[in-house]
Amino acid sequence: MTIQAPYGTWPSPIDAGLAAEHGGRPEFLGAVGGELWWTEPRPQEGGRRALMRLTGEGRGPAVSVLPAPWNVRNRVIEYGGLPWAGAPRAEGGPLIVFTHFADQRLYVLEPDAPDGAEPRPLTPPSPDDEGGLRWCDPVVVPERGEVWCVLEEFTGEGPTELRRVLAAVPLDGSAATHRGRVRELTADDDRFVTGPRLSSDGRRVTWLAWDHPAMPWDGTRVMVAEVAEDGSLNGARVVAGGDEESVAQAEFAHDGSLLIASDVSGWWNLQRIEIETPEAAGTGRPAPPVPLCPREEEFAGAIWKIGQRWFAPLPNGLVAALHGRGAQQLGVLDPETGELVDAAGPWTEWAAALAVTDTRVTGIAASPRTSYEIVELDTRTGHTVVLAAQHEDHVDPAYYPEPQIRTFTAPDGRDIHAHIYPPHHPDHSAPTGELPPYVIWVHGGPTSRAPLVLDLEIAYFTSRGIGVAEVNYGGSTGYGREYRNRLREQWGVVDVEDCAAVARTLADEGTADPDRLAIRGGSAGGWTSAASLTSPAAEGLYACGTVTYPILDLEGWATGETHDFESQYLESLVGPLAECPGRYRERSPLHRAQRVAAPFLLLQGLDDVICPPVQCERFLEQVKGRGVPHAYIAFAGEGHGFRMAETIVRALQAELSLYTQTFGLGRQDVPRLELGS
Repeated sequence: MTIQAPYGTWPSPIDAGLAAEHGGRPEFLGAVGGELWWTEPRPQEGGRRALMRLTGEGRGPAVSVLPAPWNVRNRVIEYGGLPWAGAPRAEGGPLIVFTHFADQRLYVLEPDAPDGAEPRPLTPPSPDDEGGLRWCDPVVVPERGEVWCVLEEFTGEGPTELRRVLAAVPLDGSAATHRGRVRELTADDDRFVTGPRLSSDGRRVTWLAWDHPAMPWDGTRVMVAEVAEDGSLNGARVVAGGDEESVAQAEFAHDGSLLIASDVSGWWNLQRIEIETPEAAGTGRPAPPVPLCPREEEFAGAIWKIGQRWFAPLPNGLVAALHGRGAQQLGVLDPETGELVDAAGPWTEWAAALAVTDTRVTGIAASPRTSYEIVELDTRTGHTVVLAAQHEDHVDPAYYPEPQIRTFTAPDGRDIHAHIYPPHHPDHSAPTGELPPYVIWVHGGPTSRAPLVLDLEIAYFTSRGIGVAEVNYGGSTGYGREYRNRLREQWGVVDVEDCAAVARTLADEGTADPDRLAIRGGSAGGWTSAASLTSPAAEGLYACGTVTYPILDLEGWATGETHDFESQYLESLVGPLAECPGRYRERSPLHRAQRVAAPFLLLQGLDDVICPPVQCERFLEQVKGRGVPHAYIAFAGEGHGFRMAETIVRALQAELSLYTQTFGLGRQDVPRLELGS
């Protein structure tokens, strides 16, 4: 029997603890011989990342290799990158290297050593407490007794006083106490580099490079060099890319040709380059790249973490590739014919982490009904199977939301992509004629997107009778370069307008209650949420908002209050600071605080170096005494993105309490958030 109760008051077994326990997903999947390795989140263990191992042929359960407090992450470009690599050995099991978050050092591990040896450091400790030496995106080169990787080295106290190079670290541990034993493979001419990718014969290496003010989705260069007998790199040259061409991944195929994912066509598509030697080519510039499967789809994405892998060559010449619009599906491409065959199965979203073992491809995949799982495709048979991290229904799946993929229209006629999650409960409904409250969810980035996958934080709200609308506003990835470029110099305008257009349409069509609309987001999504609460374009639209680790002061963020990777991001998002300083002030929520009229919740990690707490503190000073109900919760030990279970629980409960009070829901089963003014 269906029970009638007002929206927002429904009971739900999906509590904040369950959502926190199952937050995050596996990352950085890779193959070592016949084994699979990856990292998994541990929210209840202080938010650490565990290193997981699944032995050959998928036999037996996956095991966590290192106990707490080992935390397999790094801080290169602050968002981190591939934190581990391995190589098979004839005897004694694999050799694994990894980075440990607490000290940012590179370690070596022999997991099958008879004495159960502890990890041994390969790199020296940092000269200070700020992580002066950082390492990521490693590749083990056993024939040289080295691991090649990205080295990020701070040269001063400021967040932009640093250099990045490709480096070779001895596997014998001799560099653990001697920085001079680290061999630098490249000069520090490039501000940013990705890790090296060697050809199968070990004679060539490729990597990506770019410089300020470009972000990697603006323009990157594909570098190729010859590997000399002594392990040095010779003849480094640009073979693809440019100021207005983003190459997201480069990797050698088994025949020695170079595969890249370039957006020169307006979409990240796969191309093949036949590499010539510098001497044979004269200038070193090869023949033009050959498109392999030209489509108006994305075969890659934005490089937010170094070491992501959207495609992977197979030994037989085929290429495993992620592709799609607004979502990415796993397919297998025949480069000779351009035929692309998709993997069977219910998964609608695949993460940028592909691993290849002979004819098998393994990835990390999810759907609106399942969380991210480790899934293997046998390309010989077409069969797929879940190997690890298998989804489990910890509550009746009837409580999961039933999303809708929609395209909305902005006032100027442009398309806006969104996922709509109406309130959903197996045995509760609202009284006839009542419209539900809705929360506009704004993803971070802003050059990113919201995937259409099962998210228990969304289910936490929808199962209680609160709708959610995830907006992939103009500037989001997944819809081609033209859609991404809509945000150029328009951040705080297009994102705000697109979110407002979705909210107004939902209200106008009778899907949402116009008096009970809210907005929430973290990082860049926190910026858009705060900007929406202070913008004339959304004036009076939202009844309240949740703003999480946000950017609130563009001037401060552009002049030393963030990390190096994004320190000049605003040059494209807002415009050159030297040319339009007024725009930075005019759009900043800090300087429009007098316009805030709706109650809001501000959440911040005290260890956040990307969006530092000082921005929240300045904003709160401007709001204080204006009579606007609000709350500020700062979490010790949290950085950019909440990882600890207790933090996630408190944040979700506080957000629900904000909606309960603002929307008049009358719930008594959530701790009350004290709103001051």
